[in-house]
Amino acid sequence: MQRTIGIILFVIGLIGTLITGIQALQDSETFSLFGLDIGVSSANWTPLIISVAVLIIGLVMMRSKKA
Repeated sequence: MQRTIGIILFVIGLIGTLITGIQALQDSETFSLFGLDIGVSSANWTPLIISVAVLIIGLVMMRSKKA
Protein backbone atom coordinates (compact mmCIF):
# COMPACT_ATOMS: atom_id res chain seq x y z
CA MET A 1 0.00 0.00 0.00
CA GLN A 2 2.82 2.39 0.90
CA ARG A 3 4.53 1.72 -2.40
CA THR A 4 1.34 2.47 -4.35
CA ILE A 5 0.93 5.78 -2.54
CA GLY A 6 4.59 6.51 -3.26
CA ILE A 7 4.10 5.90 -6.97
CA ILE A 8 1.04 8.16 -7.03
CA LEU A 9 2.89 10.95 -5.19
CA PHE A 10 5.89 10.55 -7.49
CA VAL A 11 3.76 10.88 -10.63
CA ILE A 12 1.85 13.88 -9.25
CA GLY A 13 5.13 15.51 -8.19
CA LEU A 14 6.72 14.87 -11.58
CA ILE A 15 3.78 16.35 -13.49
CA GLY A 16 3.62 19.32 -11.12
CA THR A 17 7.35 19.91 -11.43
CA LEU A 18 7.21 19.89 -15.22
CA ILE A 19 4.21 22.21 -15.43
CA THR A 20 5.36 24.71 -12.80
CA GLY A 21 8.95 24.57 -14.05
CA ILE A 22 7.94 25.47 -17.58
CA GLN A 23 5.69 28.22 -16.27
CA ALA A 24 8.50 29.62 -14.09
CA LEU A 25 10.88 29.66 -17.05
CA GLN A 26 8.32 31.52 -19.15
CA ASP A 27 7.92 34.13 -16.39
CA SER A 28 11.61 35.02 -16.60
CA GLU A 29 12.74 38.11 -18.45
CA THR A 30 16.16 38.95 -19.84
CA PHE A 31 17.76 42.22 -20.77
CA SER A 32 21.12 43.22 -22.13
CA LEU A 33 23.49 45.40 -20.13
CA PHE A 34 26.92 46.24 -21.55
CA GLY A 35 26.71 43.24 -23.86
CA LEU A 36 25.75 40.78 -21.10
CA ASP A 37 22.36 39.09 -20.97
CA ILE A 38 20.92 39.40 -17.48
CA GLY A 39 17.92 37.32 -16.44
CA VAL A 40 15.31 38.51 -13.98
CA SER A 41 12.70 36.11 -12.70
CA SER A 42 9.25 37.29 -11.71
CA ALA A 43 8.04 33.73 -11.20
CA ASN A 44 6.44 32.37 -8.07
CA TRP A 45 8.79 29.52 -7.09
CA THR A 46 6.64 28.13 -4.24
CA PRO A 47 4.57 25.71 -6.40
CA LEU A 48 7.75 24.35 -7.98
CA ILE A 49 9.36 23.77 -4.57
CA ILE A 50 6.22 22.01 -3.31
CA SER A 51 6.07 19.83 -6.44
CA VAL A 52 9.71 18.79 -6.02
CA ALA A 53 9.06 17.99 -2.34
CA VAL A 54 6.08 15.79 -3.27
CA LEU A 55 8.22 14.07 -5.91
CA ILE A 56 10.97 13.34 -3.38
CA ILE A 57 8.51 12.08 -0.75
CA GLY A 58 6.96 9.78 -3.35
CA LEU A 59 10.38 8.49 -4.36
CA VAL A 60 11.31 7.78 -0.74
CA MET A 61 8.02 5.97 -0.17
CA MET A 62 8.52 3.89 -3.33
CA ARG A 63 12.00 2.86 -2.24
CA SER A 64 10.94 2.05 1.32
CA LYS A 65 11.55 -1.54 2.44
CA LYS A 66 8.23 -1.73 4.31
CA ALA A 67 5.41 -3.62 2.64
